[in-house]
Amino acid sequence: MDAARIFVVEDEFIIAEDIQESLTDMGYSVCGLASFGEDAVEKVGKKRPDLVLMDIFLKGDMDGISTADRVRSLFNIPVVYLTAYANDAILERAKVTGPFGYLIKPFTDRELRAAIEMAIFKHNMEQEKEKNIGELKEALANVKQLSGLLPICASCKKIRDDAGYWNQIESYIAEHTDALFSHSICPTCAEELYGKDKWFKNHKSS
Repeated sequence: MDAARIFVVEDEFIIAEDIQESLTDMGYSVCGLASFGEDAVEKVGKKRPDLVLMDIFLKGDMDGISTADRVRSLFNIPVVYLTAYANDAILERAKVTGPFGYLIKPFTDRELRAAIEMAIFKHNMEQEKEKNIGELKEALANVKQLSGLLPICASCKKIRDDAGYWNQIESYIAEHTDALFSHSICPTCAEELYGKDKWFKNHKSS
């Protein structure tokens, strides 16, 4: 399995270097560093990491919370906040961005690894859940479509689809369900087609 790609947003250069070294030692791939929010959003958009470690307090016009909000809304990449301190008002702001974890500075390598692994696992589970919900909605839509009123020709028995095209009934059902078909001829149609043929009469009498 490829190493998780981590992007670090930290405005203290020495701290950023220490985090990068710790991540590398633990086997992660550090795909980028940024110290300002605007720069972080641009680089994350290009690098598309698996996770972003985000310092809450950043210099510049965008703090870590605003930057995380942009990253989540634009790229749907999980964010773990880094902070030395935070009051209740700041934490309430941070919660709105849907973070995948918090790390209180200073933190150990063990705490860092645990936060990263839990965040990536949670994000993967959410992605899988969204995929399953999408597939379920599609399946329910197909069921609803089949359970509604189907325009069918009284003569040839073709069915009209939503685009206005007439399809053989087996083609329509095959497209909208997982049903498989095995073609044969019913007794009534067999009588109409082959009733006068000698072989058919012999077959019926045998």
